[in-house]
Parts: sequence; C-alpha cells; structure tokens
Amino acid sequence: MNLRINVLFAAVLLGSLTPATGADKAQPPRTMNLTSTAFAEGQPMPRKFTCEGSDISPALTWTNAPANTKSFALICDDPDAPMGTWVHWVLYNLPPTTATLAEDLPKTQTVAGNARQGTNDFRRLGYGGPCPPPGKPHRYYFKIYALDRMLDLQPGATKHAVESAMEGHILAEGQLVGKYQRK
Repeated sequence: MNLRINVLFAAVLLGSLTPATGADKAQPPRTMNLTSTAFAEGQPMPRKFTCEGSDISPALTWTNAPANTKSFALICDDPDAPMGTWVHWVLYNLPPTTATLAEDLPKTQTVAGNARQGTNDFRRLGYGGPCPPPGKPHRYYFKIYALDRMLDLQPGATKHAVESAMEGHILAEGQLVGKYQRK
C-alpha cells in the first residue's frame, strides 16, 4: 500500500516538474482597452455613424496590446438583431503598430497600412452602421483582437472566416459597446 502511494506521489511530483507543453499555453487572452471619441461604453452612438446619418465608421483607439502582437482584427456586430447576430464590420491584418482608426474609414478592400476589410451582413465591404428596426435599442459590440500572426485571408472575408483563422492566435482582446435606437 505504501509503495502504491509513493509511486502515485512521485508521478504527481514529476508531472508538476515537466516542461510546459503547447496545451499549457491555453491561458485566457489579456484584456485591451478599446475607446472612441464618438461615444462612451454603453452609451448611444451619434446618428452620423448609422444608416439614418452619414453611415461612417467611428474613430477607435486601443491600448494595452502585447509587445509580440503581429496584427489586429476588429469585428463589430449586433447580437440584438431580429434574425440573430448581424455583422456590421470586419477588418483584419491591421499592422501591429496601429493603435487608432480614424473616423470615416474608406469602404475599400484595403485600408490603414494594407489592412483588409471583410464583408458585412449588408453584403458590402467595410463599415455598415447601425440600422435596427424601430423599437428597443440595440447593442453594437466593437471587438479588437491582438493576434500572434497575420491572417491568410483575402479582402472580403466573412466574420466566420476571420474568427476561424484567429482561433488559437488571440493574444489579447477588448471591446466597446455602443447603443442605437430608431424610433
């Protein structure tokens, strides 16, 4: 009996002294801060960033990215849409030196240092602003991801394709939530 306990104890002790494996790297991503000069966390988004206004993208800034970041990705979606989550913006392969997006980013295949824009649920490239049906306010989640690599995706990729390509490569993430309501 004592031999069995000693063998078990030795196995546990040796197991705790073995080098870390890739599986041990599965730590939760670090938190980044994402802000906008256009609206504060949980507050209404100004009309100019919506389909009822100029439909331009808001300025965004992020901090606290890991030093080993190779690229950033940004996704904006609305989980309150009647047909399920609605994707408003997909942007990826932002250079690691980027920490700000200017207001009114062009709706082109590439922007900001050769970053690539994906296809939103309006079936267009770039940002498509809030356009909920009249009624209760919807929440718009702007999510930034620091990645340990560039994504091997052409311009026009969907949110699903970007999320699949990011899997296992997220170093840090942050989010900013804005709200919008049509009367």
